[in-house]
Parts: sequence; C-alpha cells; structure tokens
Amino acid sequence: MKKKPYMILLGSTIFLTLLAILTALPMHASKPNLLGYYSHCSFTPWSTLILLALAGVSCRWRSRYK
Repeated sequence: MKKKPYMILLGSTIFLTLLAILTALPMHASKPNLLGYYSHCSFTPWSTLILLALAGVSCRWRSRYK
C-alpha cells in the first residue's frame, strides 16, 4: 500500500525539478528577471530556489516510503 504515495512523490519531485529548470531558461519576456536576462519567470532566482526546495522536500518525504 506504500507504493502509491511513493509514486506520487516521485512524480512531484520530477515535475518540480523540471519547472525549476524551465523558470531559468532564457525566453522573450516583457521585463528582465532579477539576474538581468529575459527568462520564463521574472522572479527567476527566487522561484527557481523555491521550486528546488519543494522538490527536495518531496524527495525527502519519498525516502520514508522506501
């Protein structure tokens, strides 16, 4: 029965990591981010760190279900 939470948390870890990478990719935007270049998200350093922290929390919780 512990397999389902493990798979959900694995999926969320992968999804959050991909979103973190996506926020930092250069792209045409209306204003530059805090680092000075145009990317998907204008709050790039903070949004990337928040998403990576959430992925880390999900990964940590997932380690309980091994």
